[in-house]
Amino acid sequence: LVIGGDKISGIKSMLEGFGASSITHWDARKKASACKRIIPTETACVIMLTSFLNHNAMKHFRDEAKKRDIPVICSKHNTSCLYEECQKMMCNWR
Repeated sequence: LVIGGDKISGIKSMLEGFGASSITHWDARKKASACKRIIPTETACVIMLTSFLNHNAMKHFRDEAKKRDIPVICSKHNTSCLYEECQKMMCNWR
């Protein structure tokens, strides 16, 4: 699950390179309703693009992911920054 940002085609390609088979994207444009969304049950990882999310939304999704033991990656909307964070996460999974 990728939360934040408008166009994530570069990020999607990079995540597919890491082996992601299904990528869901929420742009979180409607700030009031963003915090009311529930992380889908089949979610393996939550990626939050910090440049596009307010603090309340980030806290909501981080807390929900933590309750369900889902890893969270926070990154700028930049493929190189996200690539580094994904590599760190992959090292922790091994």
